[in-house]
Amino acid sequence: MNSTFRTSLLTVTAIATAYTLGKSFINPDTKSSITNSYSFTDADILSHWDIVKTKPLSPHNHKPAEYITGKFIAGKNYTYQKQQQTLNIEMRYFVDTNGNLKDFITSQTGELSTVLQEDDDRGSYGIYTHNDKAYLSACINPRGKSTVTSDEFNRNLMAYDTRLSNIVPWLLGQAEFRDKRCLWAHLSLPLNNNISVQDTHGNLETAWFDWYDYWQVNYPQQ
Repeated sequence: MNSTFRTSLLTVTAIATAYTLGKSFINPDTKSSITNSYSFTDADILSHWDIVKTKPLSPHNHKPAEYITGKFIAGKNYTYQKQQQTLNIEMRYFVDTNGNLKDFITSQTGELSTVLQEDDDRGSYGIYTHNDKAYLSACINPRGKSTVTSDEFNRNLMAYDTRLSNIVPWLLGQAEFRDKRCLWAHLSLPLNNNISVQDTHGNLETAWFDWYDYWQVNYPQQ
């Protein structure tokens, strides 16, 4: 990078910073571009399952939402069927969160390390059995991969939110510097005597991969 280009870049950055700071003093109520409302789609997302019904989730009548920090924006329950299996998926949209699902998962399993899994393309997720059901739980991030713990969530933030392409919109007041949003996906399948636990986990993972791929492309807009 030559000195002329470096000087120009620093000048533009300084001007944008001054503009942003000045605007924050003049109009201090303008703090966030993240919307406080969102409606989950009713679309049939999983091609290998038949959707049966959907219904909204509130933050108060579903205990799992108590385990994650942040502001609850919206939630939806999806029920799918395939042959004799019923797949239930709970989706919750949080902003200003630390993305920590560890407390929720350990409340059901007693330990996180044995249930934490990693997919090279999509990221981390927790998969386990509890009370005659198999569960898969993860936080889908706006950028990067899925996470389960607050450490993973923050590392993902540092990896993606500090890129120049994200810093410039923040300097111009067009976006949050740290996009601390999470789509918490919580999938479950009842255990079946005719299907092994391993195969049930495999079915959950296959559904999760398709579910994750859809929401990465169709993430809520800020």
